[in-house]
Amino acid sequence: MRGKSVLGAVALVVLGILFGAVLVSGFGWVKPGLADVKLGADKSPVMPNAELNNFSQAFIEVSEKVTPSIVQINVVAEAKKGQGFDFFPFGDMDGSPKESEGSGSGIIISNDGYILTNNHVVENAKRVEVILNDRRKFEAKVIGTDPLTDLGVIKINATNLPAAYLGNSDGLKVGQWVMAIGNPLSLSSTVTAGIISALNRGSLRLINDSYGVENFIQTDAVINPGNSGGALVDLNGAVIGVNTAIATRTGTYIGYGFAIPINLAQTVAKDLIANGKVSRGYIGVQIREVDAALAKSLGLSRPTGVIIEKVVEGGSASDADIKKGDVILKIDGKEVNAPNTLQSHVAGKSAGSKVVLTIWRDNKEIERTVTLKPRGDDNVAVKDNSDRPEKEDNSSSEQIKLENIGLTLRNLKADELKKYKLDNGVFIADVKPYSLAYDQGLGRGLVITRADRKDVSTVADIEKIFKSSKGRAVLLEVADNQGNSRYVGIEIPD
Repeated sequence: MRGKSVLGAVALVVLGILFGAVLVSGFGWVKPGLADVKLGADKSPVMPNAELNNFSQAFIEVSEKVTPSIVQINVVAEAKKGQGFDFFPFGDMDGSPKESEGSGSGIIISNDGYILTNNHVVENAKRVEVILNDRRKFEAKVIGTDPLTDLGVIKINATNLPAAYLGNSDGLKVGQWVMAIGNPLSLSSTVTAGIISALNRGSLRLINDSYGVENFIQTDAVINPGNSGGALVDLNGAVIGVNTAIATRTGTYIGYGFAIPINLAQTVAKDLIANGKVSRGYIGVQIREVDAALAKSLGLSRPTGVIIEKVVEGGSASDADIKKGDVILKIDGKEVNAPNTLQSHVAGKSAGSKVVLTIWRDNKEIERTVTLKPRGDDNVAVKDNSDRPEKEDNSSSEQIKLENIGLTLRNLKADELKKYKLDNGVFIADVKPYSLAYDQGLGRGLVITRADRKDVSTVADIEKIFKSSKGRAVLLEVADNQGNSRYVGIEIPD
């Protein structure tokens, strides 16, 4: 027994020595002192780069210098359908919306309190509150709005404000770095960065008016509800756009945002401050982009310009010998390749201003000087044919099918001519899906009134023209039952 006790004691001593060795070894069982704690590697994986640091510093400086010029705008307004993606309706106990509340952003454009924002932010406003970057709050007055450009100007009673520097949006390039500064999702003073991903972006249908000006800067800098009215700036800190909208299926950012070019915004803002409204001039035409087939049918070497489909009677264009079917190639020497290019240029001009149009007519270029007039009703005059003599009824059973084009045509009855308010034409009875006619936007129910600049009254007329035009494009003029007409170019296969 005694021997076993001795052995046990020796074993305990040995275990104690071993346990102590483990505690002071590298197994981490002894808690180190604060000075002994070392985290991370000894050096960064990439050596410091002066160019990269300077690039980063540009973003930092722009954020610091421009953010004080951007304000948050809180608005209570009359509820209105389609008010904008920055607003949320609220109403009575029965759930019917009476008012809407929302927040947007604004750009200080003068040190005495004028602020540029979007029309949809302050439209129908009952109360407007402005919160500055230093957290001061002011009640604001709406000076004026321009729904056709979605711009507005408000004013607060303050002095010595940090006005933003307004740059030049005409010199922008796709791929250029930009920053969006605003107050998205009620998060004040948020800065995001990206590039200009497209210029002169139109046809977004954000402005529900045929005279609406959509000529946006497209960017992948993140823009969300609340950014509206905020600034898009370059890396020099110059404001080059007013953030306005996003492309989204969810209501929040999924890829692209859109900003109004600052050159247009400045022109509108000056008019609103001086007059409370925009005294804009108009040419008085309805236009459409020229595609490849239309260009070929018009004798143009490439798709360029916009074709005039209607001229307002008594408007600026009609007074300047501008005709339906003319193609506007340039305005004041600037090439025009889309309707919004022309619209945005004219939007910066006041009534009474002159513009020079370069026009393609009868296979040659001509120039016309147009004195812009203010917008009236601008209803395109439609000839009233109600009192014209009845025409003989073309046999409605006479019908042709043009398989190579994808068109089925038939003659019009006299009562149909009267319904369409036309003197002549051939009815499109059917269009084959994915055919040449289908691709050019022709559809059942339209009437072809002219082909190759000649009036057509029967299917025989148009068949003759098509047969003699194989291998080239033919210019068609088509009308709908609402009195609207447009031009279409269609290539006739050999």
